[in-house]
Amino acid sequence: MTLKAAIARNPQNTGTGEYNALKYAMSWIAWPFLFMTCLGATAYGFSIKDPAYMPYLCFNLSYLFLIVSLLWLERFMPHERNWYKADGQTWANIAHTLTSKGTSQILLMVNTYIGANMLTGGSSGLLGIQIWPSEWSLTAQVVLAVIVSEFMLYWAHRTAHEFMPLWRFHAIHHSVEKLWIVNTGRFHFIDSLYSIVLGILPLLALGASMEVVMWLGVVTAFIGMLTHCNVEMRFGILSWVFNTPELHRWHHSKVLREGNTNYGENIMLWDHVFRTFFHEDRRPPVNIGITEHMPVKFTQQLVWPFLKEERRKAIGAAHKESVRISVGKGDPLQAAE
Repeated sequence: MTLKAAIARNPQNTGTGEYNALKYAMSWIAWPFLFMTCLGATAYGFSIKDPAYMPYLCFNLSYLFLIVSLLWLERFMPHERNWYKADGQTWANIAHTLTSKGTSQILLMVNTYIGANMLTGGSSGLLGIQIWPSEWSLTAQVVLAVIVSEFMLYWAHRTAHEFMPLWRFHAIHHSVEKLWIVNTGRFHFIDSLYSIVLGILPLLALGASMEVVMWLGVVTAFIGMLTHCNVEMRFGILSWVFNTPELHRWHHSKVLREGNTNYGENIMLWDHVFRTFFHEDRRPPVNIGITEHMPVKFTQQLVWPFLKEERRKAIGAAHKESVRISVGKGDPLQAAE
């Protein structure tokens, strides 16, 4: 089979039209290779008991390796060249990442050093009875933790779309008009806290160890970064199991039939169960984002969900009118908004 014929049989991600045999092969290999490499390096850190900071060091080095690799791949084999264009949100994306994801990692480190039993309620968990299968291998426990936690993460994500008071916070994440690794952590800290608490709560209640909880965070961090990347990748059956970039691009669609789907954070199990899995054999939309107004500045975005609906609508209407006037005067910067 020729390369052209092979690409024609797997068209859903293809967009740049510049693929040679090397890039085509890399499009299949990149996701599993990066994911497994980062997991393996982090596991090595966890296997070293002394010094105690090795798990954090190996995780952060793996995360840095993933960032650098994806930044290079986004240039070498991009999914959408249109997403190269600056959107004026880079610093806001970084600020949101620091206030949401950075805080959660610090809290995990503090909890580990002050004693996990204060949080988990000991080996019996918050329920006071031993339920968690701590006699299982660590790998099996982590797989179980992902499945159990994913149920709550699924509903945290879905309610953030379907319940308007929560959507106000989650809309900040969906207001991006392009997907790339820099806006992976673009979450309002309230939105992030809501998901983290719901995701960890069942593990703490059942008595999972802090090591298992930390591994859940590791898996979520790696898959989250991979999910948002602007890299041409192909997945086949992997997209029926994991949350992959091709699935998440549908989730960011402005069309609700496409966007209100694929709520899974790491795996797609509960999307299959509750019939919200979406993956059609065509190219996901380039024009993504939300139809409502979202302020440009980070500080404005932080307070935006707390404003009354009337106030938000008034600001949005005023912004729309200013754009209309600027377009009429031929202002290219305003016309681009």
